[in-house]
Amino acid sequence: MAQYRFSFPVTLAPEPAGGFVVTFPDLPEAITQGEDREDALLQATDCLEEAIAGRLQHGDDIPTPSRGKLVVTVPPTMAAKAALHLALREAGLSKSDLARRLRCDEKEARRLLDPTQPSKIERLSEALHALGKELIVSVRDAA
Repeated sequence: MAQYRFSFPVTLAPEPAGGFVVTFPDLPEAITQGEDREDALLQATDCLEEAIAGRLQHGDDIPTPSRGKLVVTVPPTMAAKAALHLALREAGLSKSDLARRLRCDEKEARRLLDPTQPSKIERLSEALHALGKELIVSVRDAA
């Protein structure tokens, strides 16, 4: 049984002029910066969301995150969309198949997978359940 994680390690590199450059070892396209550590991590969250959205839009793989001391987590709705994308691929199903399982229009199924379209977390959870997955939310202390 596959379990998807969406907390990715980051590297903060101090800049000589001040601030930090943030990179993601698992996502080479994701690079950002911040004026201080707090701002760098805030920018990293936005950068990570954009990197995952880009991969979803292009149908690219989403890597399994490696381990690291400092991690940034994909926002919940984007994580659910990414999980749905992975679950659909894992099952070898199309968006049309998903629509049939959800008893909805194919447009709705496409919107659930589109990172630019708003989706309710409840509906994403239903879609994941239709693919034999369970969406679990956890809370931990902030970095």
